[in-house]
Amino acid sequence: MSESVRFRAWPLAGVEAMSASTSRSFPRHTHDEFGIGLVDQGGHGSWSGRGNVEAGPGNFISVNPGEVHDGHALGGRARAWRILYFDPAVLDAWVRDVSQNDTRFEFAQPVFADGGLRAVFEEAFFQDVSAPDAMACESAALRLIAGLRAHSTVRAHPDSRATPDVRRARDRLESDPAAPVTLGDLAQECSLSRYQLLRAFSRAYGLPPHAWRLQRRLALARRMLRAGLPIADVAVDSGFSDQSHLSRCFLRQFGLTPGRYLKKD
Repeated sequence: MSESVRFRAWPLAGVEAMSASTSRSFPRHTHDEFGIGLVDQGGHGSWSGRGNVEAGPGNFISVNPGEVHDGHALGGRARAWRILYFDPAVLDAWVRDVSQNDTRFEFAQPVFADGGLRAVFEEAFFQDVSAPDAMACESAALRLIAGLRAHSTVRAHPDSRATPDVRRARDRLESDPAAPVTLGDLAQECSLSRYQLLRAFSRAYGLPPHAWRLQRRLALARRMLRAGLPIADVAVDSGFSDQSHLSRCFLRQFGLTPGRYLKKD
């Protein structure tokens, strides 16, 4: 099994496709998007806030926005999987379309089996970006969302474990992830000791403040890359010391460099 990680454009805005075949381990991280994937070969394991994952061929894997998780190959052997990432606003609009109400959406389980959903996923994943048919893409996406409702639940409030002080620290990092703020700066603003903030933030969000900020910087860098900005400018403007620093962090989390990410199939 060859080693590769590839991102591919999808015909409709707000959706991105990724295929991977790798033995690489991914550190704890988050995504801004919903992700629904299908394991094709080997075994994929991960830790997530919804439980431990052991997924084999034919299993679906899912991730919710902001959910901390990691990933590794079971048995150290390469595994292959494909995943569709949905912008939350786009997915919510489709959920409302399918449900005919304002039902909120969150994946209930990090891994599940659904033989009837596989063909629906395949139809959505392989929509042809070179000759897009908007109506066919919308139809495929809606059928997939309709099938996924059986594996969803009402979305929990993301700040349910955070105190107002900790939310204020999170909001400051969110508002300007590139800013060179220190733990001491955040703690002083929140009227907490550095250790109190470190412990409370980690408990509420699954990552310590510096690691959570790195996730926001990488998310910002991806948005800037998709907007067509030069990689060197993206690195500095998203808070990395230089292009090499961005490339190292990007490769560690996504399995490919920023330059390779831009060369979508």
